[in-house]
Amino acid sequence: MEEQKYLQSARITLRAPEPTDIDFMFHIENDTRMWNVSACKTPYSRYLLHKYITENSHDIYTDRQLRLMIETTNGEIAGAIDLIDFNPTSRRAEVGIVIEKERRGKGYANETLELVKQYASEILDLHQLYAYVFTDNLAACKLFKNAGFSVTAELKDWEFRNKKYRDVYLFQLILEQ
Repeated sequence: MEEQKYLQSARITLRAPEPTDIDFMFHIENDTRMWNVSACKTPYSRYLLHKYITENSHDIYTDRQLRLMIETTNGEIAGAIDLIDFNPTSRRAEVGIVIEKERRGKGYANETLELVKQYASEILDLHQLYAYVFTDNLAACKLFKNAGFSVTAELKDWEFRNKKYRDVYLFQLILEQ
């Protein structure tokens, strides 16, 4: 019987951040266009990112979050996925994902979510994953729907961005145990 591989598919591997990932992380964390769809609203220095990589325990139970880099089979970074606001009592975590612009629309996000769903269910023993998505972010809405998430709420005027309030969908996925 073949042993189950987690966090790996034929095209990608999800792994912990390395110091060599700082330039990629610096790029995504400081891309102000991304600030409109993320919780980040301030720039990060390379120093802070290096400190995060080297001093973070990378244990979701300790840090209450986990970042995984999405690496292609040829060793290039396609993006990153975060499990944040981890709640071990309720066994749930929020999902955030970013794919490098040149790799969007090529299935990397779908593949990554499938790997994370399996890992969250079988290794982390989570009951639920959820995501907040702006209602006008059609690509992200399609991604989460295709991954089996359901819209369970529309939150009116939830986020204030660019001097106006924006509506957000709450996507939830109850993981099979």
